[in-house]
Amino acid sequence: MISRSRLKPHLGPRRLGAAALLLAPAITCANMGNIATTYGVLPSDVATVQALSMFNTQVSTAYYNPAFLARDTRGEMTAGLMHTDPNLKADSQQHGKYKVQDDPTQQILLGLRTDLSGITELGQSVVLGLLLGSEKYSQELMAFTSQTAPYGQYFNHGREPLFLSLGIGTNIWRGLAIGFGTRVTLHSDAKLVAHTDLSGNTQYETLDVTAKPVLRPILSMSLDWKETFCPDADCWYNGVETAFAFRGYSYARVSVDANTIIPGTIPEPGLFINLSTIDSYQPNTYVFGTQVKRGKWRTGVALEFQEWSKLEDKLTAGHDDIKDVGDLQFRDTFTPRIGVEYEFEPGIGFSGGIAYQESPLETGVNKEINYLDARRTIFGLGFHATAQRVYGFKHPVRFDLAYQYHAIGERDFRLISDQTGNNDRVKTDGDVNVFAASISMQF
Repeated sequence: MISRSRLKPHLGPRRLGAAALLLAPAITCANMGNIATTYGVLPSDVATVQALSMFNTQVSTAYYNPAFLARDTRGEMTAGLMHTDPNLKADSQQHGKYKVQDDPTQQILLGLRTDLSGITELGQSVVLGLLLGSEKYSQELMAFTSQTAPYGQYFNHGREPLFLSLGIGTNIWRGLAIGFGTRVTLHSDAKLVAHTDLSGNTQYETLDVTAKPVLRPILSMSLDWKETFCPDADCWYNGVETAFAFRGYSYARVSVDANTIIPGTIPEPGLFINLSTIDSYQPNTYVFGTQVKRGKWRTGVALEFQEWSKLEDKLTAGHDDIKDVGDLQFRDTFTPRIGVEYEFEPGIGFSGGIAYQESPLETGVNKEINYLDARRTIFGLGFHATAQRVYGFKHPVRFDLAYQYHAIGERDFRLISDQTGNNDRVKTDGDVNVFAASISMQF
């Protein structure tokens, strides 16, 4: 999200001007988007705005509530596509109305669920779920963009090159299951040493690039009230299930250390530029959910708390001389979600949901970075159908379609940029349309 470059001066006053020409921007940023929490992983999550995701029988529960994987030991393979179409606008005092962001994004989604009981000696089912998402149909696994924005940029929308998560769930007592999972992100480091002339022609270059996976925890517990407290009779709480999940903070990171020497202008040890950028940050998240199944109906509520205030500490960590990062201040958010599903025939049904989400961006001014964000109301609709016999397949095949709409509220911001001299006041609003489809085969 935030990048900063520093000059480690070993230069005389006469050479400082030439050195300044080589400096990267002092602050750059990347989006905080995440497909799983912003939209949902699979169409069933998109349709119910994640209200029923903790009790999803599909593989996406490996991210939302890995404990629930143990409820269905059947294997499953899933492939899906997601298309998001943002229409995010600003009304400026100086420049009138303009589009801040309208570039669509596309994600390809793959999932696998399998029972590991055959390779363990635990004497009970242990179910593994694996999720993989990639931007631009897997053509941009390592893509990265970080920049300042004189005319504004949205905080929570943008591409996510790689989404990777896996989870394991198992029953520990009747109706009580626990799950463990992880979100995998990449932390990349690059080191560059080069001799160059003032025209940019280099020689004696040394470039070293490394990337390592970083694992962040996902913990959950799921309880079926009937199986636990009333397994042999009909009780009023039959069909009631509850779950709790914790997802640890995660982010992608790119760090660049560069050293440039210009013979005759910048002698050894040269000009040092250190750049560190955080992208796709997701805070510590606590989710409590419950669902009620009655006949053909399934209704659920999820209450989600996110610790965005911790992001300020993350941005200034290791930078004692930095007291405020572009005036960025964040607040913790609470998001309620309500979803419903109706199955009018076995394997065929509709679903929908609604959620209200506050913005974690507390201030209306953050110089140079110029993040924009506001409260939003989210609506979802979906349809699913399972075909018992499909030519070429030995097992039933499920088809899912979903649509989600984000109505983003109005909010006032002040945009400031020393680079362009922009100092403007804008009012923002907009909407986002999301389309998702998937095909799953259970075996």
